[in-house]
Amino acid sequence: MAASQLPLAMAGTDEVVRVAGIRGTADLRQHLAELGFVDGAEIRVVSRAAGDVIVIVKGARLALNRSMASHITVSI
Repeated sequence: MAASQLPLAMAGTDEVVRVAGIRGTADLRQHLAELGFVDGAEIRVVSRAAGDVIVIVKGARLALNRSMASHITVSI
């Protein structure tokens, strides 16, 4: 059975997910890759509110607004 996929903006608090893909412009994809959002990277959702999320990726705590988080597809 395949893993479910959803935008990072919809992942629940305390969930651990993996990056399945990044949508957007080449510049946006490059920026997110530099922050550690690459295929297969493990992300822990620390908190979320109205689609905005605070996550830990590769040991760094980052805040993403709903727009940025909606470009990141994750598998749970």
